[in-house]
Amino acid sequence: MLSEKSTATVRATLPAVGAAIGDITELFYTKLFTAHPELLRDLFNRGNQNAGLQKQALAGSIATFATHLVEHPDTRPDVMLGRIAHKHASLGVTREQYAVVHLHLFAAMAEVLGEAVTPEVAQAWDEVYWLMANALVAIEERLYAGHRIAAGDVWREWTVIGRSEETADCTTFRLTPADGAPAPAHLPGQYVSVQVELPDGARQIRQYSLSSSPGPAVRAITVKRVHGAAAGPDGEVSNHLHAHVRTGDTLRVSAPYGDLVLEDSDAPLLLASAGIGCTPMLSMLEHLAEAGHSSPVTVLHADRSPADHPLRTDHRALALKLADATARFWYEESAEPGDATGLMDLSEVAVAPGTRAYLCGPLPFMRSVREQLIAKGVPAADIHYEVFGPDLWLASA
Repeated sequence: MLSEKSTATVRATLPAVGAAIGDITELFYTKLFTAHPELLRDLFNRGNQNAGLQKQALAGSIATFATHLVEHPDTRPDVMLGRIAHKHASLGVTREQYAVVHLHLFAAMAEVLGEAVTPEVAQAWDEVYWLMANALVAIEERLYAGHRIAAGDVWREWTVIGRSEETADCTTFRLTPADGAPAPAHLPGQYVSVQVELPDGARQIRQYSLSSSPGPAVRAITVKRVHGAAAGPDGEVSNHLHAHVRTGDTLRVSAPYGDLVLEDSDAPLLLASAGIGCTPMLSMLEHLAEAGHSSPVTVLHADRSPADHPLRTDHRALALKLADATARFWYEESAEPGDATGLMDLSEVAVAPGTRAYLCGPLPFMRSVREQLIAKGVPAADIHYEVFGPDLWLASA
């Protein structure tokens, strides 16, 4: 994939670029938003930008892609590329925006690294960038074509036909297309983007998993209200939805995307979640119940308390609808009879040979569960995960 000359240059400069990638991405975003403030206002997540999370995710993806090109020249990191492409498609990212990113990213690289960026170095990293960008564009355009829409044309108006308070901080919104047309098909585990106009005129976007199965015409999203941590701001979109969106209102919602999808298989399944990470698992469970799935399914969830567990009753009830399923819940406090106290511990959970595992929740939770599953003999390739927000797994690996 990468030319021989550029491979040698990237290998030689990767340590220096990797050491400075955080400074490069920080300056890149400063340059990008100075030139295009509308991108911060209407496309990028302002909360993640303020917290530096998007910078970490971008740095991790660039470093991972470049390292893969050098160490595994005959393959691509397709799992990483697919996850990024699905997120981009849900935002309506188009081919033309990659040229804008290239301009400001390479200006930042030249400014941070100075004279180290010789023409040869610039050419080699330019090749890296366009290999990654063109791979993403190709995947994204296939995703758009899959919904029979033009690249970037992902938005439709949806009507809120009901809302229900699941916990003190989680609310489910039931939606149907405002134009009366059929809802676009989705796969169990996928998410949609929701765009809302805030009081300052910004049109901020967030992703929410579809917590309903692919079958019904009505779609459901369950939104957790984000409280600011360490004196940081509260979540702009989640708090707006909780405070202002009522039955009869309309929301701007994207076509469904996401690479954490339940594969059709007779293999044993393990669905592990924590907190609001249960939402894609609810979609998977409902789909399995509707399909009459008969293979073993292990349903695991961890939360602060039963009162904080979103859709708790549905979570257990859907598992009980399956022919061969077990459900175990862990709570840090106020655990009820039959539930465990503390963090998720798989030491007493039977994991059948050939199990395919799906994880969703905070990053430390998923790391812990993944390590426990691998220790029980589950191959890493059979453990799939979904990160809510920027994917920092690579950035901090």
